[in-house]
Amino acid sequence: MSCLCWFKRRSRKGRSSSSGKRGASSTATVSVSGPATATATTTTTTTASAESTSRSDDSGAVRPVSKSAGSSQSQRSISSLYEERGHGQLRVFDYDELQGATAEFGRAQKLGEGGFGSVYKGFIRAADGKGDRVPVAVKKLNQRGMQGHKQWLAEVQFLGVLEHPNLVKLLGYCAVDSERGAQRLLVYEFMPNKSLEDHLFRRANPPLPWNRRLQVILGAAEGLAYLHEGEVQVIYRDFKTSNVLLDKDFRAKLSDFGLAREGPTGANTHVSTAVVGTQGYAAPEYMDTGHLTTKSYVWSFGVVLYEILTGRRSLDRNRPAAEQKLLEWVAQFPPDSRNFRMIMDPRLRGEYSVKAAREIAKLADSCLLKNAKERPTMSEVVEVLGRAVQAHAEPDSGAPGPGPGAKGKKTDAATPSRRRRD
Repeated sequence: MSCLCWFKRRSRKGRSSSSGKRGASSTATVSVSGPATATATTTTTTTASAESTSRSDDSGAVRPVSKSAGSSQSQRSISSLYEERGHGQLRVFDYDELQGATAEFGRAQKLGEGGFGSVYKGFIRAADGKGDRVPVAVKKLNQRGMQGHKQWLAEVQFLGVLEHPNLVKLLGYCAVDSERGAQRLLVYEFMPNKSLEDHLFRRANPPLPWNRRLQVILGAAEGLAYLHEGEVQVIYRDFKTSNVLLDKDFRAKLSDFGLAREGPTGANTHVSTAVVGTQGYAAPEYMDTGHLTTKSYVWSFGVVLYEILTGRRSLDRNRPAAEQKLLEWVAQFPPDSRNFRMIMDPRLRGEYSVKAAREIAKLADSCLLKNAKERPTMSEVVEVLGRAVQAHAEPDSGAPGPGPGAKGKKTDAATPSRRRRD
């Protein structure tokens, strides 16, 4: 039985008691509106969150607004696409199967923990039981509260529809109600090289070489461009280094779509929602107004670009006071200044292209412009990063090909013409 149908069946049982209450906790009500309204009230329609321009309340619920005549169009919603094709692509797992695959969710199998719950490494066979077992990552919902359930449902429906080489692949899910309580799990492809965060900030891992950093951030940019400009516009809402996972070949894959929302449609310019996300990555206009656009997460991308260059976190309370906020610190060393190299990650040991680093810093500055409309699109960002990667890979004219630690490639990767942020 598909995930969506499962919730619809439950919704018919509880509709009489919950349909008139705002923010009702029944699991059934969430399924009616789909992932775009995963933080919406039970009276919100499937298109309300994608088209709302109203401010949300403190609970995170989006107040529905009427669709204007000017915004009418045929754009499909994630929930309708999921009903049409998404659930057929996902495997429905038994709880006992996943419990066995993870050694009963043993501590030795635990990969990490977040607001949603814990993630475990497991091994499963194909649905027909044939072939060798393959490694997977199993995310198990923390049973406290409804927010985790809403994020679980959003992930099922978004990743049941979206498909791109730079998005993590959702293999299936488990949804069981029993005497043990409500069990909600997600099963993903396994990412053996952990996250970009692990390699940038945790000294237990070897530092990422310069060229690999460029390849990783280019892949992340291509994933965001797909979300922003694909069949359905998706606003990711939680772009940060810990959500950029790395496969066996260090290909970047965006993960954690529990906070994702559908973008505005028609005449609407933004989506309104309660402010969520991670401190240090949220755009100032989103923090001030709760208005979401794709440009809000171009800002987040600019923050991560500086993390790639510096090897520093966007916010680090363990550093001296003047260096705790990354963007304030790097502002002292503009890309064209003589002291620009002061910001570069010392773990690179000087083995990077200074010209490419300057251009990437300029690109980061354009992503961090105060006026959101002046920031580049993610397609423009991909274009600039692609040129930077190409410039780094090309040997200097008349010189032998570079080794793994070659420096100073001479080709510039010009950024879009932008003014520096205030």
